[in-house]
Amino acid sequence: MADVPHPLTRRRFGATMRRDAWWLQPALVFVLLSSFIVYATWAAFQGAHYTFGPYLSPFYSPELFGSSPHAWFGPKPAWWPRWLVFSPALLILPFPGLFRVTCYYYRGAYYKAFWADPPACSVGEPRARYRGEASFPLIVQNIHRYFLYIALFFLVVLLSDVWKALWFFDSATGRATFGIGVGTLVLAVNVVLLGGYTLGCHSMRHVIGGYLDRLSGRPVRRRLYACSSCLNRAHMRWAWCSLFSVAFADLYIRLCSMGVWTDWRIL
Repeated sequence: MADVPHPLTRRRFGATMRRDAWWLQPALVFVLLSSFIVYATWAAFQGAHYTFGPYLSPFYSPELFGSSPHAWFGPKPAWWPRWLVFSPALLILPFPGLFRVTCYYYRGAYYKAFWADPPACSVGEPRARYRGEASFPLIVQNIHRYFLYIALFFLVVLLSDVWKALWFFDSATGRATFGIGVGTLVLAVNVVLLGGYTLGCHSMRHVIGGYLDRLSGRPVRRRLYACSSCLNRAHMRWAWCSLFSVAFADLYIRLCSMGVWTDWRIL
């Protein structure tokens, strides 16, 4: 059978034969990610109302320097520039942020929503050629695995924050007593969702699964790989739910600290 060559015609930006609402998903991703970025940036520069009782906002954890009892190394350091507003979140928030930015799922999400690369399948994009992640700046995305190690450290720190959120100061006895508040549950749910997102990461599967293109022959690593793969099947849901939970945890503690909300004690 003879083949008839047919030249490919490049579509103009937004041109497509699709009849569905293809623009809805990238538009929704744009709104949600933009809202999170705006809120997280605003919250990070506040430097106040990030603690309430035993609770510490995940945007500020670990608090390396600060005025709260959660600070590891005391108050604001002397070397901090005078022209820059001091906030404990500015010292640590970029690291989990870069873990998300370089995440395989989020790349596909914001490539479509922010860069229209492409805006959707079979939809014309605004650039003439595809550069991919082989050149700067997108080649930096390949450091995602290294930010995974940092994210695992943050996960342990946030887990310890949940433990601390179980101990409330009793002014009558002057000691900390065991208890559970709504804020305790908010922080605990946040850690579960962040754990599902982090441990189901593609890089996590590569780290525990084996070397290069071979699956490890060790039974323990195979089981861990299977568990990580199970979480990875719902990676998109873990990503969005954990994004919402970390913002809500900060908002909850902030409003309780400001006296807008009341933290109800369950136990």
